Amino acid sequence: MLEQFKVQPKDQVIVSENNLRETVEAIFSKMGLSKNDIELAADVLVKADMRGVETHGVSNMLRSYVTGYGDGSINPTPNWKITRETPSTANIDGDQGIGIVMAARAMDIAIEKAEKVGMGVVTIHNSRHLGMASYHALRATEKDMIGMCMTSCPPSVLPTWGSEPLLGTNPIAVAAPGLKEGPFVFDAAMSAVAGNKLGLARRNETQLLGGWVADSQGNPIMDEVDPPPPGYDLSDREGGASSYLLPVGGTRELGSHKGYGFMCVVDILGGIMSGGGYGINPGRPNFGHYVAAYNIEAFMDTGEFKETLDEFLTMLKTSKPAPGHDRVMYPGLPEVEEHKLRSEEGIPLHYEVVEWFQDICAELSIPMNWKK
Repeated sequence: MLEQFKVQPKDQVIVSENNLRETVEAIFSKMGLSKNDIELAADVLVKADMRGVETHGVSNMLRSYVTGYGDGSINPTPNWKITRETPSTANIDGDQGIGIVMAARAMDIAIEKAEKVGMGVVTIHNSRHLGMASYHALRATEKDMIGMCMTSCPPSVLPTWGSEPLLGTNPIAVAAPGLKEGPFVFDAAMSAVAGNKLGLARRNETQLLGGWVADSQGNPIMDEVDPPPPGYDLSDREGGASSYLLPVGGTRELGSHKGYGFMCVVDILGGIMSGGGYGINPGRPNFGHYVAAYNIEAFMDTGEFKETLDEFLTMLKTSKPAPGHDRVMYPGLPEVEEHKLRSEEGIPLHYEVVEWFQDICAELSIPMNWKK
């Protein structure tokens, strides 16, 4: 997490994992979810905060989900069903169920299939936001498998050389189990900056770096710029300054065609192949998801894989850093270290987030006894 997105010490309120989890579960209960779904949904959000992925933890996402349940765009008790299936694949109609639960259930199906035939791939249509994509990929590593998750999102990003937001941030996550190291976890939006980080920048009163966003004409802004104002819709085609997100790379010269291409791949695999369209069609609040589990034992000895991955990750983290940097890290290592730190010291929430919790708990008659 870059410094401009972190909660500054002066704005922090430290909350324990147990207190936060208990409150989040109580809120989901008031939304009408089943007991199993309540525990799973809360786990997805709290794990994100424990790993330092605040873009997809309680700070940004919970209030959005509460709004979705309130206006009926998210179904608290979806009658989801498998609409097509083979020994290694399945496609699910999510019945407007929240993606943080649906994607986890789908990964469980993919794991079961991988145990039987070597790999499992499950797509989901008619679903909603799935939270931190790596949560679902990591679910496979618990069974000594490689996990993958991607989600086709509503539009907010320009294609390279484009002036209309036609693509979602479309994150891709891959997780692989090590023996002593790891797990390796890559989880990133295919936009130059994740859309939820704009909210963190606004809350922290920091600027966006050059190459992250474009103006209303599609011109990449290469100087630092303020994030869009609160409530601004990044899919609005009549935007103003810092209106739209750019693909990874920012400009064609710096490789934005690569981020653009990956966003298209996610729309194809997670959107079109799920039978639910793609990001802009049908658009919000729909999301299409793709999860996959690869049974390592179907390809090679699992122990040998994990030993070799340890060797690979150790090579990376012990390599010589460039001037001005203390060390080299592999994908997933910062989150493991942050989880350990927050387990000992608590989760730093922005005071504005705590105020929201106080308001929603009062509105829903939920006791909020957060001990320091």
